[in-house]
Amino acid sequence: MEKILIIQTAFIGDVILATPLIEKLKRFFPSSKIDFLLREGNEGLLREHPKLNKVLIWDKENAKYNGLAKLSRELRRENYDLLVNLQRFASSGLLTTSSKAKIKVGFSQNPFSFGFTFKYPHVVDQNVHEVNRNLKLIERFTDDSFQAPALYPTADDFLHVAPLQQGPYVCIAPASVWFTKQYPEEKWVELIDRLHPDRQVYLIGAPGDVQLCSRIKDTGHHAKTRVLAGELNLLQSAALMQGAKMNYVNDSAPMHMASAVNAPTTAVYCSTIPEFGFGPLSSNSKIVQTKEIMACRPCGIHGKKLCPKGHFDCAHTIKVEELL
Repeated sequence: MEKILIIQTAFIGDVILATPLIEKLKRFFPSSKIDFLLREGNEGLLREHPKLNKVLIWDKENAKYNGLAKLSRELRRENYDLLVNLQRFASSGLLTTSSKAKIKVGFSQNPFSFGFTFKYPHVVDQNVHEVNRNLKLIERFTDDSFQAPALYPTADDFLHVAPLQQGPYVCIAPASVWFTKQYPEEKWVELIDRLHPDRQVYLIGAPGDVQLCSRIKDTGHHAKTRVLAGELNLLQSAALMQGAKMNYVNDSAPMHMASAVNAPTTAVYCSTIPEFGFGPLSSNSKIVQTKEIMACRPCGIHGKKLCPKGHFDCAHTIKVEELL
């Protein structure tokens, strides 16, 4: 296996949960050149990754199909020995089957899986982590052992956040793409106000999370709260989380970032449940969820834009004491 390609063009968390394949394939094939294809905007996760040869980028927002055709030509030129496709959508399946890779592996739910050399079902079983489902694709070439996700902040990333690490601190990532995955704003305010007044609190997230983080800071009374959302790139955020006393997150991308640097994690589950297989993997991690039995929970694997029942009790019944 001299040339290997991994395809995962979904979201930030999905890319992080694909990184165990990089680790394991490099361990079993140390001389191999491993490439990774992801969507534009996520490439910062794998910047200067020490075990990757190169990162291929697909702009799915602009000229999507022209970009797909260009990528298809590029993949055919590479003649990969092994192509592992973690996506279950037609576009990635087309890229896979049209490539000249000697061995093509993916999930059987992909519409083009008929052209794969090996295919496996992707089943959301209880207590089977997504990492295990992904690793199943390469088990015949490696072994059946577990491999944790891994990100590699650079020396510059650690240097950038060093001024923020002069004393003990906690990080809070209050936002989520999905409303029903997001612990309510007023609950985050209550949590922060109950933290020790000398504890530095950093509110982290993407540029789109600045308003939410600013409202939380301005509503609360904790004097040592600072909004860092939009100020740090992905690997800088990971470097900061690694040194935190605790990272408070939703069932969302920052949880997986914490796992990838083995940072202490308290993960809040609202409409989703950890049994779907996307839970925290840090050695020091805690899951917090409602103690109420609700017929409507979970309402979906990935969360929703609004609570289907209109009450969002799966979040409001989680007491802040549980996080503390």
